[in-house]
Amino acid sequence: MAHYFTDNRNLEENRKEHSFRFSGHLYTFITDNGVFSKTEVDRGTEILLEACMNEPLSGRVLDLGCGYGVVSVILGTEFPSLELTAVDINPRAVELTELNCSKNGVRSTAFVSDGFAQIRDMFSHVITNPPIRAGKKVIYGMFEDSFAHLEKGGTLLAVIRRKQGAESALKKMEEIFGNCETVRREKGYWVLKSTKLTD
Repeated sequence: MAHYFTDNRNLEENRKEHSFRFSGHLYTFITDNGVFSKTEVDRGTEILLEACMNEPLSGRVLDLGCGYGVVSVILGTEFPSLELTAVDINPRAVELTELNCSKNGVRSTAFVSDGFAQIRDMFSHVITNPPIRAGKKVIYGMFEDSFAHLEKGGTLLAVIRRKQGAESALKKMEEIFGNCETVRREKGYWVLKSTKLTD
């Protein structure tokens, strides 16, 4: 089976559009077979974005596991001064992110990367709705690599459902960063935030 968190370019193409209202703005996204939550913006991503609205986002932001670009498009609209980078292991998702950013007038750099494999830059913020089905080893690796690629004072924001391991993810982030807080809880989703306090 071809998962959304794999290279699944061999799947038949079937592009569709759906719209999503956020913070008084109506967005339109193009999606396709083989990408996460292709028929609508999933609730976890929406809750993550709502949490981001209360954060003083600035500088370089990494949209880690960008899917078809919802986080990049909305953060790029709400925080136009951000320098956005979007990555995903799935080439089809990256192509759609480029398309959706262009369609919605947002500037970003999007490219294919298995986690941080192709990433050399440092960031002010890493924001992710991680692929839970990829397993803890993959997700916790993403947290560890986020720490390595964050500037001092930078933050990691991640959304995870409680029943899919939010409590253990919180402990792991606390172990890596020395801190972790739950900045939002809604409908079983937790938005976790860790800050890099040391170089």
